[in-house]
Amino acid sequence: MVDRIFQRFSEKSGLPPGTIVHLGEKQVSPPEFRVVQYSEHVFEERKAAVVDDLPDLPISDTITWVHLKGVHEPERIEQLGRKYDIHALVLEDIANTGHRPKFDDTDESIFLVLKTLTYDEESDEVIPKHLCILFTTHMVFTFQESGPDAFTGVEDRLRTGKGRIRRKGADYLTYALVDATVDNYFVILEKIGERIEQLEDDITSNTTSDSMSEIHALRREMTVIRKSIWPLREVLGRLEKDESPLIHDNTRKYFRDIYDHIIQAIDIVETFRDMLASLHDIYLSGISNRMNEIMKLLTVIATIFIPLTFIAGVYGMNFKYMPELEWQWGYFAVLAIMLLLGIALGVYFKRNKMI
Repeated sequence: MVDRIFQRFSEKSGLPPGTIVHLGEKQVSPPEFRVVQYSEHVFEERKAAVVDDLPDLPISDTITWVHLKGVHEPERIEQLGRKYDIHALVLEDIANTGHRPKFDDTDESIFLVLKTLTYDEESDEVIPKHLCILFTTHMVFTFQESGPDAFTGVEDRLRTGKGRIRRKGADYLTYALVDATVDNYFVILEKIGERIEQLEDDITSNTTSDSMSEIHALRREMTVIRKSIWPLREVLGRLEKDESPLIHDNTRKYFRDIYDHIIQAIDIVETFRDMLASLHDIYLSGISNRMNEIMKLLTVIATIFIPLTFIAGVYGMNFKYMPELEWQWGYFAVLAIMLLLGIALGVYFKRNKMI
């Protein structure tokens, strides 16, 4: 996926800033809008097929959440920007699925770029997906590239009215969305941790070529996870300390809590990377030890057969006047000497723990 995105960067070459060009995997299914409007005592949700079906700017006591799943149609993103007066540079970042996580405060709104992670059970791969969050005083926009819905839990809390979420503003809804994204990181890391533990058991019990393949696969997955999580440290740090009036003081402590969570996730990622590096060294050491054992065994065998080969070579020269050639018991005597010599060398190597 990354290679395809890089190949498509050339499509933006020479275009003016703010030009909306989709960079990423093409999707078959059309984009879909989902709208949630709520207050403490009111809740309404519906789907919308086109931008014209979306509500106008909400009244002061209502929070409107517009979720767009699928950012592969620049025309629709551009229509959304015209309807809600969203800056062109923000719309450009929404369509760029290869963008790294970022934070941008435009006074009238706050824009976040995140990465959601999903785990493919069939291929054992971690798949990052592009996610953008834009919020104002009474509106929250989320733009998800594709994949499973990342905010099912938040929707359930809004629908049932549990907790404080329907009594809070757009900044708290943004916190809930970011928190759901970060919490999912730990689910992914738990699955990776289980694979690392199983790999460690396999390597310590029996080193095979499959172990090295699994190590390389896990290191690739950790690279993907690290690129998705590490930049969020800066994003959440700025979000917590930002002095924008869009973020209430009582909400900042919740963003601070997410910041602590992302630091914990980063520590886990670095721990897993160190563990994989250690497993790589253990694998190479195991292969080296096995090779040393094989070479030692071959050396012992060769050492035993060297004097035997010498004796056989001497008596295989067939000179006419060579001693013992005409002796009746010469053949059996030489065999006995060779046998005793081999046994003696074997006992010697055994006592010195060489075999």
